[in-house]
This record gives sequence, C-alpha cells and structure tokens, in this order.
Amino acid sequence: MLEKIVINGGIPLKGTIEVTGAKNAAVAILPATILARGICVIENLPRIADVLIIKRILAEIGAEVEFDENGTMTVDTTNINTSKVTMNLVKRMRASYYMLGALLSRFGDAEISLPGGCTIGERPIDLHIKGMEALGANVKTEYGRVVATAPEGLKGCDIYMDKVSVGATINIMLASVCANGQTSIINAAKEPHVVDVANFLVCMGAKIKGAGTDVIRIIGVEKLHGCNYSIIPDQIETGTFMIAAAATRGDVTIKNVIPTHMEALTAKMQEMGVEIHEGADFIRVTCDKRPRSVKINTMPYPGFPTDLQQPATVLLSTAEGTSMITETIFESRFKHIKEIRRMGAQITTEDRVAVVEGVDRLTGAPVSATDLRAGAALIVAGLMADGTTEIQNVKYIDRGYDHIEDKLKKLGADIRREEVVYTEDEDIF
Repeated sequence: MLEKIVINGGIPLKGTIEVTGAKNAAVAILPATILARGICVIENLPRIADVLIIKRILAEIGAEVEFDENGTMTVDTTNINTSKVTMNLVKRMRASYYMLGALLSRFGDAEISLPGGCTIGERPIDLHIKGMEALGANVKTEYGRVVATAPEGLKGCDIYMDKVSVGATINIMLASVCANGQTSIINAAKEPHVVDVANFLVCMGAKIKGAGTDVIRIIGVEKLHGCNYSIIPDQIETGTFMIAAAATRGDVTIKNVIPTHMEALTAKMQEMGVEIHEGADFIRVTCDKRPRSVKINTMPYPGFPTDLQQPATVLLSTAEGTSMITETIFESRFKHIKEIRRMGAQITTEDRVAVVEGVDRLTGAPVSATDLRAGAALIVAGLMADGTTEIQNVKYIDRGYDHIEDKLKKLGADIRREEVVYTEDEDIF
C-alpha cells in the first residue's frame, strides 16, 4: 500500500518527546549477533523498516528471532546453517553489507547480494573488500554478489583506511574479532554507533580497545557468547527533532538522548541564535524568531553530520541572510533542494555547495522524498510552512524513523498518514 504524509503547517511544536534507539547502531549490531552462536537480547531497538528487514534476513538463514512491542529483540543464532544471503531483501538496504564480515568470521566464507539503500551518491564497498583481503580472505564481486572465502582462516594485521568509513570500520571489526592475532584499524571512523557496536562485541567477549579514536585495536578470541545489550539513543533522530523545534519557533524537550553526541549541531544552532539547554539525558530547544544565517561543512564525527545536512538546509531556508552549506561526504545529497524550492525556498547549488537565501516563510506544496534524510527534511519543511504539504515516497522515511508522525502529534503537530489513491487517468509510475 502506497502512503503519503499530510501536514498542515505553521504550528509551533511544544512539549516533551523521547527518541528511540539508534538506527545506524541497530543495523550493525543485529548482524553481529551471528557471531554469538547463542542468544542475544537487544533492547531499545527502533521499529523501522531496516530493522524489520534484518530480522527477516536473520530468520531466513536459520536464526530464531522474536521482536516485541517494547523494542526488544531476542536472537538465537545457534542454528544458523548457511553463509549465503542472496535474497531480494538485501538489495533494499545499504547496511546489509555487515552480513559479510559477520558470516565470514563465523563460517570462513560468505556470499551476499550487493547492497542497496538510498541513492545519495557513490558508496562503494571497496574499503570493506580491502579490509577482508588484508585479513586473508579471497573476495570476488560477480553477478551482483560479493563472495568471500578464507580457507586458512582470518589473520589479524594492520589495516590503514584510505578514507574514514563508518561501514568499513564496523565490517572489519566484525570480521576480525575472532581472527588469529591482533588487528589494528588505522584512520578508523569515530561515530557514536561505531563505539556502540564495539561495546556490544565486548559484551559478547571480544577484546577491543580504542573505539571512538582513530585507531581501533582488536585481539582475536576463539569464540563469542550471547549477551543482553541496550542500544544508544539515535543521534540523527535527536537532531531532526531539535531542528524541527527551532524551525517551527517552538519549545521542545527531547529526552533519552546523549547531549555530547549532539555537540556539532548544538554549537551550530546556537550560532543561529537558537536557545539550547542540556541536562544529563535531555536537550531543550526554544526559538521564537528567525534564525541567523551560518556556514555548514559536513564532516565525519565529531564534525557536523551529513545525515543532518538536509533538515538543517530547511531550517536555514527561512534564516536572516545568506547561508552556505558544503556537503563533503556524499555528492548527491542535495536532491531535497528541488522539492523545497517548490515550497518557496531560494537555494542555488553548484557541485557540492548550496547557497541559501533566507525567505520570510515557506508555503505548503506536494513534494516527494528521494531518500531517508531528505524525507525528514521535507517533514521539517511541512511543519514550518504555511498551508498543507503532502509528502510522497514515505517508504524512505520509514527506513529510519519510528512512527515519526505519532511523536510529532504529541508535540501539537497537525500531521497524518494517508493511503495514496490514484484515479484511472493518473500515471503512477
């Protein structure tokens, strides 16, 4: 069933909201349960499309999986009986590549279909393959599949990352925790979800030091065991609600967060003139006027996250003055700009730079999400705009946000989900 999100905007968001567990941690930790050969209980999982896809993949390869309404998944990987993951589900999400490292580590071989996901630019898996090969695997890419074998087992080594890559850092960790000897990942990614995956692996018995720095050292162990673990709060969901609060000139307290994970966004929003107050596990955002223009450069953590660039662009579309946004991570992450121009935004782009001329207000319009974070940006745009906004392609939004419309309703938003109904003379393709 095709759905759309309908928003009657212009209402300041007010109240308290809680974020759920981190999508980017969840989609790596769930494949990591393959290494346990036992039972893992994962708490604080978001009920999003990507998590449900991984649940199905785990069940397809022989795991016993239960997912309750409270966000807790119990995974028993004792009887996994195949190292091949070639079903169409893999093509629907980028993070399916974590199956490669986990299966290769457990079975000594792995076969997965090439991953899919959002079209936000080139995201090759060459760094993943380089890491597996350095550990002693033979890796081939053919017929839309990645096939890796390590007939003599994986052996620890020093692996220098040509560029910072979250996915490759995590995949190499998964592959190396049971490798023979020590592995050092140099120029490793430092994102909070990299640390969370490392902490989960340590909880299962892995020996990992340095997660959160640019050098991670892993001493291989013979085997891992099951454990209970709670996933960290979602940094990007937190940031999306922070931006939405400011964009609607609202007053919102966001609970179940880690404020230190938000420092880059907090600093930039304060530069815009937004008031932000922090506690041990909450952030309060208040704004009663147009924000000031700023410059934003996306960077790997602890810099400004690329996943918040698109919602931040929307916030700046009604700022006083001219803002400049430089996207350094993905080359195709300005697709949302065409959509918010339909709502009155004045933005020009050249290569990876967007120049945003602030306008007094946005107005509602029919728009379409092109990827996950673009969808979140369009929700922010709809909340702040005068009139009604209809957002198509909500399947992208559902990949990363757990019932976002229900949470926004609690803050006073006029937002609902509707089935898309086409007349006979409409072309739906």
